[in-house]
Amino acid sequence: MTSSWPDLEKKYLMFNIKRPPMVIVKGEGVRLWDQTGRSYLDFVGGWAVNALGHCHPAVVNAIQQQAATLIHTSNQYYTIPQIELGRLLVENSALDKVFLCNSGAEANEGAVKLARKYGKVKKNGAYEVITTLKSFHGRTLAMVAATGKPHYQEPYKPLPAGFLNVPYNDLEAIKQATNERTIAIMIEPVQGEGGVNVATQEYMHGLRKWCDENGLLLMLDEVQTGIGRTGKLFAYQHYGIEPDIMTLAKALGGGVSIGALLSKQHCAVFEPGDHGSTFGGNPLACAAGVAVMNEVLHNDISGRAAATGEYLVKRLGELKEKHPIITEVRGLGLLCAFDISKEVAGDIMLRCSEEGLLINMVSPTTIRLMPPLIITENNVDEAIDILDEVLSEF
Repeated sequence: MTSSWPDLEKKYLMFNIKRPPMVIVKGEGVRLWDQTGRSYLDFVGGWAVNALGHCHPAVVNAIQQQAATLIHTSNQYYTIPQIELGRLLVENSALDKVFLCNSGAEANEGAVKLARKYGKVKKNGAYEVITTLKSFHGRTLAMVAATGKPHYQEPYKPLPAGFLNVPYNDLEAIKQATNERTIAIMIEPVQGEGGVNVATQEYMHGLRKWCDENGLLLMLDEVQTGIGRTGKLFAYQHYGIEPDIMTLAKALGGGVSIGALLSKQHCAVFEPGDHGSTFGGNPLACAAGVAVMNEVLHNDISGRAAATGEYLVKRLGELKEKHPIITEVRGLGLLCAFDISKEVAGDIMLRCSEEGLLINMVSPTTIRLMPPLIITENNVDEAIDILDEVLSEF
């Protein structure tokens, strides 16, 4: 083959993402390797997917065994991995029922459909969902409408009706937006794509109280925060409240595509034929999910993320003291970010990759870190050393 892989990508694939020049061919633990054999410390983690690192033996073994047994069959039939995963999710959360799908966007779509059905049968046909600015709920047309980012929405107008975007961490804005058509409030406990903005205790408790007083559903998008990322199995556990509906994806499959919609019994109003998925909850993805859940639960991966995340924020704080370009550091568990005073986040990201560290730019002035939850303090020190060297150039 005479053409390079990037050249072939340009020839055959739609141009919908800017990629750095390396071609990744292998992953193990907290590291990736490109086709030249160079290794990278991975602080992107597949966009918070690879919670257990790359090719974790428990996940690999589960996938191999399931692939040799039963990869897929219609959801018309019972399959054991699907039921096992459902049990693990319900028994370790405050929710009662699960619908399994293929992605976070699908889980959020399902959550909105469930809320609308609930509004139809319980609240005089109420259908509107209040979401927040700087949120991210997926790339489908409805979830672009739910996502509070005007620059994502503009190319696709007219958008589906039924969504109101209001400022984050602003309870009064939620109250003012609520009307007789409102059925639910959907927020992320931590806005990942929005720059790692963490909900306050007062906000979350206020949302729960407002929903209870007005017969609304509180829907938490935990696609990025779920499965240990924030230092607890689910981010809502930091706040002492329980959602009516919760969505999961990313880390749940250990790299295999899967999503989950969970609900309390009182709003689990789907009936046969209301919702479905050809591939959702297939045996292969569910076997991976079971392996991930067992590893996270039995090895206190959440606690490990809490401790290492605290260390990472501390070390980022030290960088802030040393490099005036850093204006703010924030995070919860191993979902962290820092802001910079110049629009050079893309340049910093590229320079870090050239030095062997993979990080994520969420805006021209914000860098996000979401490494595997199995990283050590030594891995953190290695990343900080590279950031220190790179930031000195800016």
